[in-house]
Amino acid sequence: MNLPEIVQHTQAYYCLDCGICTGSCPVSRVTPDFSPRLMVEKTLMEQEENPLEDVNIWSCLSCGQCSSRCPSKIDYPEFVRMVREEAVRQGKGGVPAHRGLFQTIMRLQTLDVKQSKTAWAREVGRVAETGDTYYFVGCAPFFDVEFHDDWGVDAMDGPKGVLKLLNAVGIEPVVHDDERCCGHDLLWNGDRENFAKLAARNVALIKKLGARRVVFQCPEGYLTFKKYYPEVVSDMNLEIVHFYELLQDKLQAGALSFEPFEGVLTYHDPCRLARQAGIIDAPRALLQGLPGIALREMEHNRESALCCGTSAWMNCSSCSKAIQKERLTEALAVGAETLVTACPKCRLHLNCALRDMEIDLKIRDMNELLAQHLKV
Repeated sequence: MNLPEIVQHTQAYYCLDCGICTGSCPVSRVTPDFSPRLMVEKTLMEQEENPLEDVNIWSCLSCGQCSSRCPSKIDYPEFVRMVREEAVRQGKGGVPAHRGLFQTIMRLQTLDVKQSKTAWAREVGRVAETGDTYYFVGCAPFFDVEFHDDWGVDAMDGPKGVLKLLNAVGIEPVVHDDERCCGHDLLWNGDRENFAKLAARNVALIKKLGARRVVFQCPEGYLTFKKYYPEVVSDMNLEIVHFYELLQDKLQAGALSFEPFEGVLTYHDPCRLARQAGIIDAPRALLQGLPGIALREMEHNRESALCCGTSAWMNCSSCSKAIQKERLTEALAVGAETLVTACPKCRLHLNCALRDMEIDLKIRDMNELLAQHLKV
């Protein structure tokens, strides 16, 4: 789409120029010259400067804080995503983090490459070759290669915890080596063409294996399958389920119980899971299912939770670090000893900031925490 079509599609012309979006934006609080409102304004007004060359289109976290408070209900993250697509189409991309490693891995997965991504699953629990329920593992195996040794963060803690918990409630999910990245990051990097290729491969694989239900622990994977896959894959006919909602039902039915947890804990809502997918109560219900837990809410929580400061491996900067440190400071302010997150990327990004702060705080994956306290 060209810029006028993008403005029409996202209804950006309804902007009241009130500035609520800018006042809500975590990037604007750290970088005063960043403004969602001004970016919309540039596309609405004829100017000599090409809006597609504005570096700020790549600084947006797409966290949705602005849209959740916009009186005109403008979908600003969608506006930014579509502007990025047009920028990439014209050869004007952003600068990726981590040397572009993850974007390269994602694009390679659109090809017929052999992968070994599931050996861990057979070591941890029970999985099936075919069946009704497919567990979409996501990119954690690739994250683990990059961060395990240098950062001491085991990115596979989350998937291992999910499998143990699924087995505990009687589910032996299908996992498969041919699973591809969900394409979330390429979509938000403006590369819709390769995103569509990944989507087609994943849906074809899952259907071939006989699954009708797809379970996710990753917020980005869940939202991408649920909201964006239907735009590029016709007749998906798959039930998209987030792991926490499935597990909450089992907990309420008495099919799941936990050992006590001692300590003060706070929960970080991922943007894609809470504000954008509306899954807020289920993770809290599961944590409160741990006997003895002291769960304290940070100042910004639920729909108003702060972003982890980085999105789609594109905008890691000093601004990102400031946002991350603000989030960790909020955890300390409520006396938390442990910050739990439901997103593998949030865990990595917050751990990155933690390495530069001399504070006594642990950051843990929620799935690993729950699996560790399973009552068997």
